[in-house]
Amino acid sequence: MTAAAWLTLCVLAATLALLIFTKLPPAAVFLGALTAAMTLGLAPQRELLSGFSNPGVITVAVLYIVASGAYSTGATSLITNRLIGRPKDILQAQARLVAPVALCSAFLNNTPLVAMMIPVVREISRTTRLAASKLYIPLSYASILGGASTVIGTSTNLVVAGMVLSEISSPRGGGRAILAIAIFDPAWVAIPAALVGIAFILLFGRRLLPESRSAESSAESDRKYRVEFAVDESSPLRGKTLEEVGWDGASGHEVVALCRRAGEHVDAGAGTLLAAGDVVTFAADIDALSSLWTSIGVEPFNAGVAVPRRRYGNALFEVVVSPWSQTIGTRYADLVARDYPGKVAIVAVSRHGGPVDVPISKAVVEASDNVVLEMDPDAKELRQKQSELSLSKRVRGYSIYRTDKAVLAVMITLAMVAAAATGMLSMLNAALLAAGAMLLTRCVTLGEAARSVELRTLVVLACAIGMEPAVTASGLSARLAEIIQATGGGSPHAALAVIFVSCVLMANLVTNAAAAAFAFPIALSLSGGLGVSFTPFAIAIMLGSSYAFISPVSYQTNLMVYSAGAYRFGDFARIGVPFTVVVSTAAIVLTPLVFGFHQSDAPNPALSPPSAVSSPEVPSAPGPEHPVPAENSLGPTSSYEHHTGILSEVWQCPRA
Repeated sequence: MTAAAWLTLCVLAATLALLIFTKLPPAAVFLGALTAAMTLGLAPQRELLSGFSNPGVITVAVLYIVASGAYSTGATSLITNRLIGRPKDILQAQARLVAPVALCSAFLNNTPLVAMMIPVVREISRTTRLAASKLYIPLSYASILGGASTVIGTSTNLVVAGMVLSEISSPRGGGRAILAIAIFDPAWVAIPAALVGIAFILLFGRRLLPESRSAESSAESDRKYRVEFAVDESSPLRGKTLEEVGWDGASGHEVVALCRRAGEHVDAGAGTLLAAGDVVTFAADIDALSSLWTSIGVEPFNAGVAVPRRRYGNALFEVVVSPWSQTIGTRYADLVARDYPGKVAIVAVSRHGGPVDVPISKAVVEASDNVVLEMDPDAKELRQKQSELSLSKRVRGYSIYRTDKAVLAVMITLAMVAAAATGMLSMLNAALLAAGAMLLTRCVTLGEAARSVELRTLVVLACAIGMEPAVTASGLSARLAEIIQATGGGSPHAALAVIFVSCVLMANLVTNAAAAAFAFPIALSLSGGLGVSFTPFAIAIMLGSSYAFISPVSYQTNLMVYSAGAYRFGDFARIGVPFTVVVSTAAIVLTPLVFGFHQSDAPNPALSPPSAVSSPEVPSAPGPEHPVPAENSLGPTSSYEHHTGILSEVWQCPRA
């Protein structure tokens, strides 16, 4: 190998070592690797920085905003609540959870999707008393399996698709017929592999997953509050029983009373039907009351006192009544009507560690009462009352959905997917328009959009892509490809298996972005040396780099559920190792069957100089003998040539 290749290998080895053996942030490690490559002159500076303009990375950033809009409006919760409902046992809960999550993650980036679903799983666990530890890992795994089935489902696929486009437009592409990856190309392999994985979870998940070591139970307060909520006129809870909505004595809260609109008190049982105007009184701890507060279709009951008009964006605050407060002896209803009209709602009151024994509107303020208020976090009312109400803390992790925009958010998301899938727009263009529509229609605010973008993840992706030119230009990728080719005896099937397994191992040891970026140039050189199509290798990189099921720190969604489920490192390995073997075997077998290794000898006209085209005639129909240049987009261009003819009649996308 050349000196440049050895230097590149040293930089990569140091990067892997720092990621594995230190606690340095991955973004800092990758920035350091890119800086080292730039300082050593391993590739032109422009190419090293190409990741920051890569369409895949930019698309990931924009999709965070789109997903935030779907979350903020409650669209995701409305859909998942209808699909998941209230399961009776772990098997039913897993079956209802993994299928919709896998489906949704195919069209929404799986990282923000899991962020939306963690509170849903927590609530399922609370309302059904099922072990949350048997649900969080299946949630992450399902999102990874579903996300890998489309180009937009996971950042890994977007990045690989972007690298393919960069290679098509790069002079390094030469005359090779490298085809762009269409939005649903990975699905032909990923969906069957996902079905195998889901079957594994349902068959063995209950035995391999640990019993609950709930981190939440230890954090729950012993203090109980009286909580009163009214059912809205248009609430989706109307006509459902207390059992169906999970209000039949679940952990953390119990129904104390139910009052109809006409003042009729009803004996609240599991089969009691809810109606518009019902006022339901609970005894609940702080976590349970916060979950109830976010329920779609209910609002705090303040006995005729107006609740804050714009509830979307409000927050919960815990306060304590000071012993010297002038409000002592005043009824809570009078206090709100006099001092906070239309700006503050009293959600719950606790006295001496337990709920007050009269309706909140009739309760009289006493010193040391613990009160939970709903209000605008930027309001000044509480600051002006610091002598009377000691502000304890803001209850974080819960927010009110803007449900009036939910249908609109769903329509915008579906339109984005349809525009990209049909080739009307590139994925980046469709995502940008969708994000703009979310902002213009106020499905998401500018502040929420800015906070939703994971900058550290984007930096890792961009730097990992930037390292690819160094690996290629130094000759390291070509040398590694020769070693793999020699090891596999010149067999493309063996080479594909080696690339796939290498991506899986690296994804679990380091990160999925690093696995994809390091494997891409090696696979490119390997397919060229074998004279076969690069498409099956691109699909293998997408799936192999996504299948990080063994380590909780190697994939964003694993890390998110790691703390939520109070898991240990070994919990992931126990189920992740056999799960990875089963799913990877299915993918390795299917990839060469669906995406053939045959590659036309004719050069891609889009990559050849004009003089190389001998005739202006265009073939009457596209086919393996006459490849047509692919669009420089993540659009509909089909990216595979079938040597077996499988699916050739089923899916033949039009080409540019």
